[in-house]
Amino acid sequence: MIATFEPCTLAGSIDAPPSKSMAHRYLIGAALSGKTCTLSGVDFSEDILASIDCLKALGAKISINGNTVEIDPSEFMQVDNPVLECRESGSTLRFFIPLALCLGKPVTLRGSRRLMERPLDVYEELCHAKGFTFTKTEESVTVCGSLQCGEYELKGGISSQFITGLIFALLYLGESSSISIIPPFESRSYVDLTISALKSFGADVRFAEDLKIEIEPSTMDSYTGKIEGDWSNAAFLDAFNHLGSSVSVGNLKPESLQGDRVYKEYFESISAGTPTLDISNCPDLGPILFAMAALKNGAVFTGTDRLKAKESDRGAAMHEELQKCGGGLIFGDNEIVVPKQTLQRSDMVLDGHNDHRIVMAMSVVLSIVGGSIDGIEAVKKSYPNFFNDIVQLGAKVDIK
Repeated sequence: MIATFEPCTLAGSIDAPPSKSMAHRYLIGAALSGKTCTLSGVDFSEDILASIDCLKALGAKISINGNTVEIDPSEFMQVDNPVLECRESGSTLRFFIPLALCLGKPVTLRGSRRLMERPLDVYEELCHAKGFTFTKTEESVTVCGSLQCGEYELKGGISSQFITGLIFALLYLGESSSISIIPPFESRSYVDLTISALKSFGADVRFAEDLKIEIEPSTMDSYTGKIEGDWSNAAFLDAFNHLGSSVSVGNLKPESLQGDRVYKEYFESISAGTPTLDISNCPDLGPILFAMAALKNGAVFTGTDRLKAKESDRGAAMHEELQKCGGGLIFGDNEIVVPKQTLQRSDMVLDGHNDHRIVMAMSVVLSIVGGSIDGIEAVKKSYPNFFNDIVQLGAKVDIK
C-alpha cells in the first residue's frame, strides 16, 4: 500500500497506543503465574499476536474480547513438540527460546527470513555450552534441552531481550537462580520493565547488584490490569508538535519505566540546536530522531550499531530514503551524523523497508515536504492504527 502526503499540520488530541513492550511481558507473566489473568487495553499488533500465538502453542488458553485478553495458564507448558510462530517479532523469538528449552523436547520457532537474520548468538552459545540442540535455518530455529536453575552469565551489549527471556525461563523453573550481566549493559530499562511487570504477579525478581539479577522461588498471583501507553510510538505523534502542529498525546504514564520516554528530552535538544545524543539505550527512537534532526539543524547520534540488526538496517534505510528527499546521513564508528540539510518533495516513491518505524518516521517527513511512501502496511507490526490516527488529526494523506 502507498500513502501520498501533501504538506500539512495536525491538531487535536489522541491517545498513545498501548505499550507493545509491556503487553509482551504481561502476557507471558500471566502464563507464568499459573492463575487466570485479565489484561485490558491490549493493541493487537502483529508482534503481540505472535506472542499470543506462541502462548497458545505452549498450551495456554487465551480468549479475546475487544481489547481485553483473558489468559488461562492451567495447561501452559504441557505440550509435545510445539511449533511457535514468531512472525517478524524479535521480542517474541528471544523471549520464548529459553522457555522452549525448559520442555526437554524439540521445539521449533518459525519466523521471517529477516527475523532469523537477527542475532541469536547469546542463546546459541548457551545451548552449545550446555550440550543442547540449536539448529537454525533461514526461516526457523529448533531447540531441544532441559534448562536448569543456577547461575548464568549473559552479554549485555547485544540485546536486553536475551536477559528477559532467560528471566522468564528461570522463574518458570521455580528455584533460586541468578544472571550476571557482562558489560556493557545496554537497554537496561527494558529489563526494568520485565521485573516491574513480573512483580505485578508477585514474582520475586530483582537486581541484587547493578550487573546481577536474582530470581527466587515465587508464589505468583492472578492479575487484572490495563496495559500502559507506549512512549516509543507516542514519539511519532509528538514529533508533529516540533514541526508546527498542535497535538495532545494522552495515555502516557509520566512515571513509566519505559526508556523511550527520553524522546521528549531529545526532541527538545534537537529543536534547540545541534546536539550529540546517545541512543544505545533507546535504539527504537533512531528513525524518528534522524527524521527530526534532518528537518531541524542536524545532530550527532552515538550508540547506533544496534540499528543494523532491527527489522531493517535502520541507519542505512533512513539514509536511502532521506537521500531521495535531498538529504542523507553520514556514518562513523558506532555513530551517525545527520548534517544540516534542506529536504524537498521527491519524484520517487519512498520505500518503507518493511519496517514500521521507517514508515512512521518518513511519514512525519512527508507531512512537511509532501510525497509518497510504499509498504505502509508495515505499521501493523506495532501501531496498526497509525494512519487512521494521523488522518483523524488532520493529516492530508491518500492511501491506495
